[in-house]
Amino acid sequence: MDLQLTGKKVILTGGSRGLGRAALELFAAEGADVAFFSRNAEQVAETKAALEKHGNKVIGDVFDMAEEGYVQWLEKTAEALGGVDIFVHNVSSSGAGGTGDWDMTYRYDIRGAVDGCTALQPWLEKSSAPSVILMSSTAAVETFIQPAAFNALKAALITYGKQLSQAWGPKGIRVNVVSPGPIVFPGGNWSKIKEAMPDFYTGTEKQMAMGRFGNAEEVARTVVFLSSPASSYTTGTNVIIDGGYTKRVQF
Repeated sequence: MDLQLTGKKVILTGGSRGLGRAALELFAAEGADVAFFSRNAEQVAETKAALEKHGNKVIGDVFDMAEEGYVQWLEKTAEALGGVDIFVHNVSSSGAGGTGDWDMTYRYDIRGAVDGCTALQPWLEKSSAPSVILMSSTAAVETFIQPAAFNALKAALITYGKQLSQAWGPKGIRVNVVSPGPIVFPGGNWSKIKEAMPDFYTGTEKQMAMGRFGNAEEVARTVVFLSSPASSYTTGTNVIIDGGYTKRVQF
């Protein structure tokens, strides 16, 4: 299948590891020009070098969304790419701050999405195949023992994505959400849990219908397809990718 991504311009927040890195690799392999940022200079340099092997334009910068200048980075990067067709909001607190870090989670997961979409709207409106992907989580639809910022605000992100898809539909801009379940990749939360709490890790794995954790590329394939012109009539949806971890019916 031709995803029709050759020459498309992609901005993805975060991207030096995990789901973001896997998505960037696939976008670049499909012929897209890509731009990303991450806080880790070494990882940014390594990722940029790997992506450049595909022969497309690659912009990789060292930046922390918690700092000032996020909107300016987006605008500067859109100019440097020569446009924006696809925006993937991937940066997240990832629940790393525990239950109490509401400010950080709001800044990364909600304001990062809202500010990013607002800043890039003029660019997306100029695209022939504009698309937005917001990365949520199955944590948005599951309750834990304590109230957690990550769960609550990932749920808010799903609602925002649905609202935006209705508002931007007449403009031809598609907006979708992707919600992974527990995914394992080097340096990720579940890799750390496997080392620190092996019994909990094993118990979680047994809850999955497919009997195993997923990996970053399995999620990234859906992100890339859903954002591509090959999925041109899909908007306003929340795609769960969890190997059967959640048991709720998706109406």
